[in-house]
Amino acid sequence: MCQVFAGQQPERYASKTRRLRLNGQSTSIRLENAFWEIIDEIAKRDGVSTPSFLSTLHAEVLELHGEPENFTSLLRCACLKFMERSADQDSVSIAAE
Repeated sequence: MCQVFAGQQPERYASKTRRLRLNGQSTSIRLENAFWEIIDEIAKRDGVSTPSFLSTLHAEVLELHGEPENFTSLLRCACLKFMERSADQDSVSIAAE
């Protein structure tokens, strides 16, 4: 079973830093490539650029909960939430067939 996890390509879990502006503030975010792929997919699905998506997300979190202690952790959890919702939608689609 661990081969599924251990056998993944190292590029998938290598980290990449992206510089961008979050609501006018210049910052950098370092995430593993697998998470960047999901974030890019979410932004594309929403019809916006990745920086625009991240700025919107950051603004909404500020409004709901104040400044997040760890925005990169929030992004990883957002990716998990996206994957969970995608899996749920796939289950509904399969059940409807």
